Formats: sequence, C-alpha cells, structure tokens
Amino acid sequence: MKILVLNCGSSSIKYKLFDMDTKAVMVQGGVEKIGLPDAFLQIKLASGDKVKIEQPMPEHTVGIQLILNSLVDEKIGCIASLDEIEAVGHRVVHGGEKFNKSVVITPEVKEMIVKCVELAPLHNPANLKGIEAIETALPGVPQVAVFDTAFHQTMPDEAYMYAIPYELYEKYAIRRYGFHGTSHRYVSARVCEYLGVDPAKTKVITAHIGNGGSCTAVLNGESVDTSMGLTPLEGLMMGTRAGDMDLGAATYIMEKENLSTVEFSNLMNKKSGLMGVSGVSSDARDIENAVQAGNKRADLARRMFIYRVKKYIGAYAAAMNGVDVLVFTGGIGENDAYIRGEIIKGLTYLGIEFDEKKNAVRGEEAILSTADSKVKVCVIPTDEEWMIASDTQALI
Repeated sequence: MKILVLNCGSSSIKYKLFDMDTKAVMVQGGVEKIGLPDAFLQIKLASGDKVKIEQPMPEHTVGIQLILNSLVDEKIGCIASLDEIEAVGHRVVHGGEKFNKSVVITPEVKEMIVKCVELAPLHNPANLKGIEAIETALPGVPQVAVFDTAFHQTMPDEAYMYAIPYELYEKYAIRRYGFHGTSHRYVSARVCEYLGVDPAKTKVITAHIGNGGSCTAVLNGESVDTSMGLTPLEGLMMGTRAGDMDLGAATYIMEKENLSTVEFSNLMNKKSGLMGVSGVSSDARDIENAVQAGNKRADLARRMFIYRVKKYIGAYAAAMNGVDVLVFTGGIGENDAYIRGEIIKGLTYLGIEFDEKKNAVRGEEAILSTADSKVKVCVIPTDEEWMIASDTQALI
C-alpha cells in the first residue's frame, strides 16, 4: 500500500510518499513560496539526490498537481501511475473539541474543520485547500485528517480551562487545546517501546523543542497537560514566539505602542522569543555563534529558553506526581547537546543521573541517562509523517 502524506501551510506544502509494506519513504519534498513569483518544488529522491523545479504557483491546487506530476515523471518519478496511491493523509492543525482522534474525511468532517478556522486562521484554511485539491486531482481516493490537537483531548478540565468567566468558554470555546499532538503521541509511545516499558504504566514528559516548542505530560499513554494553549503562542519561549507572559504586560504594550490586536499578535508571534530578546536570530545555531562571539543578549536569550523548558518539566513532574521518562525531540531537542545538557543538569532533584558522553548524540535515538538514573532521559527523533501515514492506513 502506498500512502501520500500532505502538510499544507499558508504558503507551503510538505509531502512524503510511503510504501507501507516496507515502511520506506519513496520520495519526499516540499513546495515553498506559494503565491510568489519565485515559488519552487524541492524534491528529495530515495537515492538522496535532490531536484528543484521552479514554477509560479498562485495557489495550493497548482502546487499539489506539480507534486503529483513529479511522482509519475519519467525521469524522477517513483510510481508508474497515480492509481498506485491508495490513500492520502493530511495534517490538520485544529480540530477543536470535535475531534479526539484521526478520522476519514467526509463532507461533514470538512464542515467541522471549517468551523475551527477561527481558532487557527493561518493553518486550517490551508489544510482545507490541500484536502480539496486532492478531491479534484485524485477523485475517489480516501483521505484522512490527523489533528494536531486530538492527542490533547484527554486533558482533564482543570488542566485545559482558563480562569476567565465561564460564559466565554461556552460562547467561544476558549480553552487550552495544545499542539504538536501528533509528535507528542509518536515520541511518548516510541520511547516506551524503545525502553521496553508499558506505556499504560509510565509517566512520560515529552519536550518537543525547535523553532516552535511545547512540553506535554503523558500519564499512562494519555496527554494530561501541555504547554501550548488556545493558540501555539502560550508556553515555552520559542524562535519568534514569546510564550508565557503577563496579560497585563500585553495591554500595557498595546497602549504604549498604539498597537491594534493584529499588530500585537504579529509582535508576539513573529518578532519575540529568541529573535526578540537576542536581536540576532530565531535559530538556536545562530544564537550559539553569537554567544561564542560575546553577545550578551544572545546569552540571555539562550538562558531564558533553557529556564522555561526546565520549569515546565518540573511543573509536569508535579502534575503527575513523578516522572519515569523524559524525552527530547524536535530540531533543538534532537540536535543541540548544549541546551539538552543545561536543561538536564537542573533536574537532579528528580533523580536524574546524566551521562555527558552519551549526550553528544545528534538526530538519533539514544538514552542520555546513566543505568542507575531513577528517570530515563532519551532522545527520540519525531516522525509525524509516519504517524499520519499509520493512522491513514488503519482507517481505510
């Protein structure tokens, strides 16, 4: 069985084609800069070779058609016919309270995704465009929606509710939803498999840290709390997002800078975080170089970043009355040994014994703690696309 996985952003489309029988990625790539004159498709073939196709793509349908054409291309294609694609799985960012698991896409499901647009105005419309483009290009091929928010629907109400007038929740469904759910679900299950422990009897804290980041408390296989909220802005300090801050500071800044709600949202989402504090970059690698060059603001930004992750890990250990496994994933979590090490060094009170030599690992599964450590600390590279493909296969 061959399954195509699509992740449609506001101006991009990422994709992978899986052979589910062998679990192999047949081809992967992405369309960038949709709507701009210099749009292009970047393809990574199974051989490792890369191909770039530059072509104007005014909207998502054109981009998806270009992807499909490349799959059957005489020179770079990997399948003889599009008929070989038996299903398509889509990442859908926000499922609200309506979806607690992946579902086959029907007209009714599409309607519900539309109703969640106001909760994810930048993402859900793009996800819908991808679904509709496949309906046109591959009529009759079943499609599955895998929601970022679904894994967190097991949170208890004391964890997901905000301390605001209850009628605002009733009117607008304002509550914590959480994101990166597919990643947290994958790594929390995979780390238990890797360690040979029963996920139904294990307390796991997952730290998905990259340009975007979130932590999740996973108790006996279920999410019981997570750091992102109604939107992906809450929680950890991120590349360009502020994360947690005093709401009074928000209104103060808006008044002083005479900002509209849209302008303030742009400030908090796109100009804050590592970028805002350092004034250098949103990329942890650039921050590292700036620190080495003696940039004090870059050093402050990195220390703030580390502190926030450490604080959430401690909070979630309290929420679950302990922790058995701490797992790092995401671009920084998988590759930045210094940041991982600084986070772990501050958690000795939990019973973590850390092996610095093991921490040199980059982008592969590994145990970072010693054999005697009460808490196992691991790196598990995330694989959201495989999770989407697996859910799709299970539903059709």
